[in-house]
Amino acid sequence: MEKKETQATLKKGKSQFMLIGEAKINDYTFKIDNEYDSGWTDNQFNIGIDCGNGNVVYAELSGGYFPNNSKNLLYVKGVKTDESGKKTDDFTNSFTIDWDDRFDENIIETIAESSFITVGIEKDSKGKTFVKKFISGYDAVEYIKEHLENGAVLNVKGNIEYSGSDNTYIKKKITSVFLSKATPEEYKAVFTQTILLDSASIGKEDKEKNTIGLSAYTVDYVGKTKIDKKKVEVKKNFTFPVNFEVQIAENPEITSKMMTKYFKTKKGCITEITVEGNIIEGASVVNISDDDIPDDIKELISMGLYTEEEAKVKCAVGSTSREKRMVIIRPTVTYVGEGDNKKPTVAFDDNKYKETDLSFFSTFLANLEDNNSNDDTEIADTEDNEDEDLLNMLNNL
Repeated sequence: MEKKETQATLKKGKSQFMLIGEAKINDYTFKIDNEYDSGWTDNQFNIGIDCGNGNVVYAELSGGYFPNNSKNLLYVKGVKTDESGKKTDDFTNSFTIDWDDRFDENIIETIAESSFITVGIEKDSKGKTFVKKFISGYDAVEYIKEHLENGAVLNVKGNIEYSGSDNTYIKKKITSVFLSKATPEEYKAVFTQTILLDSASIGKEDKEKNTIGLSAYTVDYVGKTKIDKKKVEVKKNFTFPVNFEVQIAENPEITSKMMTKYFKTKKGCITEITVEGNIIEGASVVNISDDDIPDDIKELISMGLYTEEEAKVKCAVGSTSREKRMVIIRPTVTYVGEGDNKKPTVAFDDNKYKETDLSFFSTFLANLEDNNSNDDTEIADTEDNEDEDLLNMLNNL
C-alpha cells in the first residue's frame, strides 16, 4: 500500500506595514462604545494617513468587552529573563488576565512588549514624546481620540491580516502610533510580507504602471468561522491568494535577474520569499516634474500661496485614478546565526513547501458546508474572542 505523504505545516512569516504621513480625521475616524445585540461593546479607530502624492492609506484598531460579564479576559504573552538580567518576549508563555486588572502595574510588568498597543502622541513639558501602553484596543482608541490632532505627522505600524473565502480581504491592524518628525519628502507607505509563489505566479508586464503582475499566496490564521449562523472553531493557518506587482527598476535587467533568481518557481514546487515594497491606495504615486505644473499653478507658487512640493502633490492627485496596490520592490535581507556567526542573507527558501502543502480556507469552508458541521453553538455578532485568535496565531508562527 502506498504511503500517504505528510502535509507540511504552514507558517505565517512576516506581515507588517509602516505608514508615515499626516493624519486625516473625519466623522468616521472614531466609533466609541458601539453596542451590539449580544452586549458586546467596542471602540473603533479607522485612520487615513496621507503618505504623499495623494496616497491616503487606511489602517484600523479596535477592541471591546462585555460590560455585564464578569469573565472578560485578555490574552497575552509573558517575558523571560536571560543570564544578564535582560527581559525579552517569551512566545512560549501565554496566559490570560482579567479585564479589571489590565492597568495593574504588577501584572503589566509580566507581559511581553508584543502584547501591547503602544501610543506616543503627547509631548511632556520638555517637548519629549510621552509613551502610553495599552493591553486592549478599547482603551487605546479612547486615548487616541482624546489626544490626536488632525494633520499630525504620524508613524503608524502594525500587522497585515488576510481573510475571506471567495475573495481575499486585507486589513492593516495597528500596533503602534507615534508622532513623527518626518518631512513630506520622507512620507511613505511600506510593507514587509512573506509570500508563497508557484510556477504560474509571474504574470504580464504592465507598461503603463511599469510593473509585472505577481499572483502569490499569503499565510494567515483563522480562529473561527460561522456556517448558517453557527460558530465553528478552526484554529489553523491557511493560504490566501493575493495579487501583488513587482516594480520594474530603472534598469530592467536588474528586475529580470531578480525575478529569475528569486521569483521563478519550478512546476510542483513552492517558493517562500519575504519581500518589501510600497502600499498604494487612493491616487497613484507618480513623479511630477516642473513641466507638469500648469502656468496658473506656477503663478500661485510665485505668489507664495503654495510651495512647489504642495503644488506637485495637487497635480499628482488631479491626474491619477483611485486604486489599491501592493508593489514589491525587492527581497528582504534577514540575519541568520548568532553572535560572531550572525550574517545577512536573503529571506528565501525554495525547498520548504510543495504545491500539495497549500491549504486554502475556501476549500476548507466548502468541505465544512458539505459535511454540515455538528457544532450548534450560536455565534454572537461580536469579535469577543479577537485576542484569543491573536494568541493562537502567535503560537503558529
